[in-house]
This record gives sequence, C-alpha cells and structure tokens, in this order.
Amino acid sequence: MEYRLLGGSGLKVPALSFGTATFGGTNEFFKGFGETEVEEARRLIDICLEAGVNLFDTADGYSEGRSEEILGKVLAGKRDKALISTKSGFPTGPGPNKEGSSRYHLQRALEASLRRLGTDYIDIYHLHCFDAMTPIEEVQDTLNKFVREGKVRYIACSNFSGWHLMKSLAVADRYGWTRYVAHQVYYSLIGREYEWELMPLALDQKVGALIWSPLGWGRLTGRIRRGKPLPDVSRLHSIADAGPQMPDEYLYTVVDALDKVAAEAGKTVPQVALNWLLQRPTVSSVIVGARNEEQLRQNLDAVGWNLSAEQVAVLDKASDREPVYPYWHQRKFFSSRNPLPV
Repeated sequence: MEYRLLGGSGLKVPALSFGTATFGGTNEFFKGFGETEVEEARRLIDICLEAGVNLFDTADGYSEGRSEEILGKVLAGKRDKALISTKSGFPTGPGPNKEGSSRYHLQRALEASLRRLGTDYIDIYHLHCFDAMTPIEEVQDTLNKFVREGKVRYIACSNFSGWHLMKSLAVADRYGWTRYVAHQVYYSLIGREYEWELMPLALDQKVGALIWSPLGWGRLTGRIRRGKPLPDVSRLHSIADAGPQMPDEYLYTVVDALDKVAAEAGKTVPQVALNWLLQRPTVSSVIVGARNEEQLRQNLDAVGWNLSAEQVAVLDKASDREPVYPYWHQRKFFSSRNPLPV
C-alpha cells in the first residue's frame, strides 16, 4: 500500500481508506448502502489491515451511530493498528442543540463518538458540514481544545464551500489554533466540481483531500450501461435522488471511455475510476466502501499501478464539463494567469 501525507500535516495515510457507511443499515437511507454487521465487518477490516489499509472512516450520523459501534467492536484489541476518522454536525436526535457545530453540541457529540468507538481519542475529527449559525471562532476554539486535551489528533472538515474553508483557516491562523489538515469531499470522474475552487485552495493552503463516493454514488461500478436496467443490488434504486445528479448521456459517455481504458489496461471499470482519482493533485486518500469481500478486494487492486498519460487524457476529455460562473470565465479569458491545477 502507498502512504501519503495528509495535507500539510506529518500524518501518513494509505492511498485507499475504508468507509463504513455500509455498517448497520438501521434506516431506509443507509440500507441503500448496506447492512453489514459485526462478524462480516470484522472480516472486511481484517482484509484491509492485511493490505495495509489502516484508515477507517465513519460518522456519528451513519445509521444513528451504529456504524461507529460496529467499527469500535471490530477494532477492540487492534486500536494501535488503526487510524479512525469520524464526523459530527448532522442531526443526532430531536431538539434544537442536537446538530451543528456549537461548543455545546460538539462536546457532547465527541464524547458520544468516543464511547461508541470504545476509544479515548480520534485520529481525524471532521465537521460533517458547515454551520452558518455558529461563529467560526467558537467552532475553531472548540476543535483546538479537543486537540490540546488529547481527545483528537487532527481536525478536518467535509462538504465546505471554498469561503467556508478559507475563513476557517484564517481564523485558526489569527489565534494560533490548530488548522484543518484535510477536507473530505465528493470527487469522481462524473463529479469534477471539486477542481473548480476547492482544489486550488487545497493546493495553496496544503489541505489534503479525502474522497467520498469515488464511484459517483454507485454509477461507476461497471454495471450501469446505456440501454440496460439497473442491477438488482444498487443504492440507486432507493436513494438516487439524494446523491449527485447528471444527464444520462453524460454518464454514458464517461462509462464508454472507462470501458475503453479498462480494456486497454486489463483492469475493471471501478479500478480505473479509482486510479484516475489517485493521480489527481491534493488527493491524500480515496475512501472505498464494500458490501462484501469480493467488492473490497477488487477495490484494493486499484493501487500499485498507474494509468498512462494517454489514458488519463481520454478520461479527462470524456468527463470534462463546462463549469459554472465565474469558473467558465476564468477558463476562457484569463487562463494564462489562472492555470488550472489539473
């Protein structure tokens, strides 16, 4: 397994990490991802550790905390071999203070995550979303104290806009507080908006990208083709509307290019899609999930080789889309002074 530095920190993380949104399946939304329980989860995590994948990502909002509970049980006795990433911010129950990034909520959320995970520290603690109602100074001060108390090693964010992240970094710098070292983002061959603003910011500020849903919300599994019905088992049956949207023809154009490159490389469509991401700037780790051992082993084979420059160019061309303003204007009229990072 290849290991990379997490943003501007000294922490090394595997190029592939394992996401546990498939653990639990306690409600209809998360059943669309999977319903993995403890024994099956133990087998998957053992396979990861054998392959050198030691970073496991979860969240307090995954299956109402059940994902954290399962991960904690599986890692009991193996905590020193693993890096744990979890997140807070989404609603965790009824009441006005059961969501967001207030000091009140974050302190309670962190303690609850520590209990469910059966550990006394979190390696990477994310804000799952930006809270516009809580002062950034309050948020960053709270996170900084978590680090100083030893309950959190590194802090990160997820699903922030560019100005959310930059202002948070500026506040942390102003007071000498701990900075975000990573940003967990949606990025895939059929979702390249990350490149427009967040990637240049990450390059400038040394913020590593942790990629969620790298197969485009289940659309780049190799089982979705033009003119064919959805496979029997797919999250798209139940939660397609909750994820990223795109025109069908765009998706099929990208899948056609993936098929071509996969045949040339002797790899599967998911392996090619994952390997393309691993070659992008700022990417520290790509989070892969799996319902079963077969899917996991296939995903793990996305490392240890690289697409050629010509193959990358084929995928780049097929997946390119006209960006929204002001990015289309920057691309067309001032690109010599604003070079794209990719």
